[in-house]
Amino acid sequence: MDKDEHDHQKEHKEQRAVQSVEIGGRLLLALAEHPGPMTLKDLAAKAGLPASRAHTYLVSFGRLRLIEQDAVTGRYALGAAALQVGLSCLHQLDPLKAATPVAEALALDIDQTVAIAVWANFGPTIVRYIEASQPLHVSMRMGTVMSILGTATGRAFAATLPRHQLEQAMQGAFGDGPRRLDRSAVKDVAQEIQDIQAELRQHGVVRAAGRPIPGVNAFSAAAFDHEGKAVLVITALGHEDNFPADWDSDIARAVRQAAADVSLRLGYRVKASIGP
Repeated sequence: MDKDEHDHQKEHKEQRAVQSVEIGGRLLLALAEHPGPMTLKDLAAKAGLPASRAHTYLVSFGRLRLIEQDAVTGRYALGAAALQVGLSCLHQLDPLKAATPVAEALALDIDQTVAIAVWANFGPTIVRYIEASQPLHVSMRMGTVMSILGTATGRAFAATLPRHQLEQAMQGAFGDGPRRLDRSAVKDVAQEIQDIQAELRQHGVVRAAGRPIPGVNAFSAAAFDHEGKAVLVITALGHEDNFPADWDSDIARAVRQAAADVSLRLGYRVKASIGP
């Protein structure tokens, strides 16, 4: 037996699971996924357990205050201890740390350049840049501040952030130009933001085809935290020869799924639509 095989077997033994914990955990996950308290019958069915067996676990969880039972209706819900665990998890979350492995997997999967941006003092700012196997020669690196309306990254933020944040950044040193000082131009900007929001609602991503760099396409999507706030944007970009700009392309779907995966890691619950 070689060393690698020995290490693999050792790791496998060390990862032995406790089946009863996994079974009981299904009850907690079922409660977490349900919008309100549940009857024993429904909860047991959701967890794939007989009601009598589920009840045994619920008694133990109740003693730990992980669940609580309504004295009147008899329905079960998550308890105070579960809330404490959830809040501790949220406080420990680092959005960039959660997004980085997802972005790296995305870049590997589609073999395109992928960037992560956050909203900083001057607007959309690149904080992580992952090159494809064939580097894309564009002036985008860590610390680059992106145009809000002229890039896919900026447009993803424009579709999801409060209007006052956008206006403040657009009037700053890295904003989108003095045209906003003209009253008619302000109306044009407002209409453009509404169009971007409609684009996101319809397709789940925003795009920039051949702009601001001719011949380079990009798709972007925002990731949300547990409060529904857009905390970062994932962008994939590449040359138009091997990066189709079709809304239903594999790349567009991959970017949309990557942002959804990060949102899930950050505790976001999917809503029906994204509004202004």
